[in-house]
Amino acid sequence: MTEAPAPLAATPESVLDAALDSLRLDGALFFRSELTEPFAFESTPCELADALHPGAERLVLFHIVARGSCWVTSTDGVRHVAAEGDVIVLPYGDRHTIGGVSPADVVPINSLLDPLPWAHMPLLRHGGGGEPTELVCGYLYSEDPLFDPRLRALPPVFVVRLPDGAGAGWVKASVTYALEQSVPSNASGNALSLRLPELVLIEVLRTHLASAPAAERGWLAALRDPVLAPALSLLHGDPVRRWTVAELASGAAVSRSVLDDRFRQVLGRSPIRYLTEWRMHLAAELLATSDLGVAAVARHVGYDSEEAFSRAFKREHGLSPSHWRLAHTGEPVSG
Repeated sequence: MTEAPAPLAATPESVLDAALDSLRLDGALFFRSELTEPFAFESTPCELADALHPGAERLVLFHIVARGSCWVTSTDGVRHVAAEGDVIVLPYGDRHTIGGVSPADVVPINSLLDPLPWAHMPLLRHGGGGEPTELVCGYLYSEDPLFDPRLRALPPVFVVRLPDGAGAGWVKASVTYALEQSVPSNASGNALSLRLPELVLIEVLRTHLASAPAAERGWLAALRDPVLAPALSLLHGDPVRRWTVAELASGAAVSRSVLDDRFRQVLGRSPIRYLTEWRMHLAAELLATSDLGVAAVARHVGYDSEEAFSRAFKREHGLSPSHWRLAHTGEPVSG
């Protein structure tokens, strides 16, 4: 009797792909922004949630930089820089400000857009007539725990630079779509027009989460775990705090041994080891997309000592923070 072949072991990529493929997002909507230097505007997307998706209290928002460059800041107070081809993600629809290189007065976005509902593709025009920046903005709705503001599994805002491949292709397709269409995607009968924003976001998340701690062990599934979810909520909500296993276990309403065992079973590391890796994940993102110096990045991820932070970062990434930044962004070494 011929033996059946052994099943292939799941790869880290397949685990993450399967988790992302199960995400459910809807209510997709695009609009365009044509901005010229100097410009700055503030947006509170959740104020639009119910109008875009009846009954919704939260939205997932992304901005594709189709031309030029801009900065964005949200509740973390950090100014993240995005260039052409980058995708800005606000997973919880938090209040945020977007601006250009030159100083400008900040105006509310509601004063620049027609009121909802939109019968035609919205086009936001704003600025002083200088160098242009164009954004394609997508709004989506999801009840997945990944986008639950109480868990805060992701930073309030992050910038993703997609490598060549499928993700970059979806971004280009979305930009082309938004530039050519006159009807909002959620009012279109075209199935692809509804799927494009969803596909873009999933590909962006795939790139971003590939470097997240324990992505290969079912990190997204951990957000649905009744023991891990409350502990992860505490860690993600305040990564700067010097957490103890006892404090995390209390927050999860379990014993320290149960919490430690669950972390090791599902995520393959102890709670404190996970916290260290999560801090290094956040630090790499700040080094890649903000102009914060190494000492400031260290403070943002919970290190009082720049030296201690640099040692931890080098253990995780193989390079010192300043040299990692130089290798990944081309920016000069800064302290």
